[in-house]
Amino acid sequence: MTGADVLLLALGAVAVGAGVLVVGTKHLVRAGLYLVLCLGALAGDYLVLTAELVAWVQVLIYVGAVVVLLLFAVMLTRAPIGASDDLDRPGWPAALIGAGSGLGLAVLLVDAFRWSRVELPAAGTAERLGEQVFRSWVLPFEVLSVLLLAALVGAIVLSRPDIGRRSDTTAVDDEGGRR
Repeated sequence: MTGADVLLLALGAVAVGAGVLVVGTKHLVRAGLYLVLCLGALAGDYLVLTAELVAWVQVLIYVGAVVVLLLFAVMLTRAPIGASDDLDRPGWPAALIGAGSGLGLAVLLVDAFRWSRVELPAAGTAERLGEQVFRSWVLPFEVLSVLLLAALVGAIVLSRPDIGRRSDTTAVDDEGGRR
């Protein structure tokens, strides 16, 4: 076992541990920060696997943008930040389903490859990846950016009850005149 294998396993364990903390904590903001740790560990895994472009995209898009958007939405909607009692549900059904799914996927993986070596295709370049993204996937990319912007504007509108409400100085009475 090489040093890269050990580092890959260690970062994988950090990612799994942080993922368990994301779904296991009662604090919403801490869950967001644990998600940052989990996604950062995955970016580290990509670096160990010499996929530098994917690692930096992971950091910029997921850690930098999505988690910040999630935390802003939590803050803007004035969701409870501390421990929440409504999140206190029994965890054994989810643990049982997760363990069963993980075991099933592990059995399928071992059965599919039977510990054989798989020849990898030639490594892609950033140029080829950029060409595919900006030729074939530019419309979904732009639609997603507009959707995220609409979600942020919606969170701001929902968090501000004074938006859209008339003030008392410009109120209109039943006959159409000003008060």
